[in-house]
Amino acid sequence: MGRGRPVGSSVRQNMQEVLYFLGSAHGYHIFKVYKELYPKITLRAIYYHLRKGKELEEFKVANVKKEGGNYSWGTEAEKIYYELGPNATPRGDQRVKILLDARPELKNKG
Repeated sequence: MGRGRPVGSSVRQNMQEVLYFLGSAHGYHIFKVYKELYPKITLRAIYYHLRKGKELEEFKVANVKKEGGNYSWGTEAEKIYYELGPNATPRGDQRVKILLDARPELKNKG
């Protein structure tokens, strides 16, 4: 067995399950769905795992959109949308599908 931390992560696996059913989503949207089904997590941890998953090619950037709105920092926000990458191994957790069918407001809007 090799030294160091294992490459796999249950958090990233759960995020793959969410993206499997959403198709593509930005970090906060993944967080909103994740917190409904899986153990408590911070938004900061979600963004960490998106970066790490991008390095491991579990996630890839689908596109970057600038969206207008009334934010504390101004009138525009840049949202990075992610989708599953070539090394992703989603298992198709049906709990995510059931949640998204029951709560249409959580489905991808972007």
